[in-house]
Amino acid sequence: MLIPQDAKAYPIDCAILLCMAGGFPASAECSAAKAEVIRRITPWPVEPPLQLWRCPMGISAQDAALAGIVPLQLGPDGLTPEVRTYRDAMEIYHIRYRRFRDKEGDIMVEDSTQAGTYGRTGAFSWQRASFEEGPAWLAEAVGGKRVTRRVCIRDNDTGCLAHQTIGSVNRGQREITSLRGVAFRYRDHTGAYHHQFVRY
Repeated sequence: MLIPQDAKAYPIDCAILLCMAGGFPASAECSAAKAEVIRRITPWPVEPPLQLWRCPMGISAQDAALAGIVPLQLGPDGLTPEVRTYRDAMEIYHIRYRRFRDKEGDIMVEDSTQAGTYGRTGAFSWQRASFEEGPAWLAEAVGGKRVTRRVCIRDNDTGCLAHQTIGSVNRGQREITSLRGVAFRYRDHTGAYHHQFVRY
């Protein structure tokens, strides 16, 4: 027979997971969870927004047997498929992007954006990325836009004679812009996506 334990406060990462799945509904617990996510993604250093290794979700084999529960098939990260789905749907971009004119009036771009991802074992790491070449939701998150990229395919001394469209890229609100912050996107239990951009 299982003996009920006294209720204990959930670690913040358990609250983040539950609140994220619900789209961070209005409540004191979810407000605190969202504030912690924003604190973590606001430099320095940028931390993983969801640190599931801090959320004790496991059950011992003995307790599972006593309760008549079939042990879950856990992955190498110790998570169930449902929890892993929430974690893997998160996208985080540390944006450091500048589009400016040089002394000659030519447009220059500096883009040292990074994308944060969770690996198969749940380890979080950063990879080189690009704001301009990133997903379309980044432009929306920063209040910018997607624009068609055109390149000159034939020119002469007077300028470009023919252009070719080669896809779309992200831009800020203005042609000349500077962005510095962290963009975070997650999916709730209904499949709807939500995003947040925190400037610094």
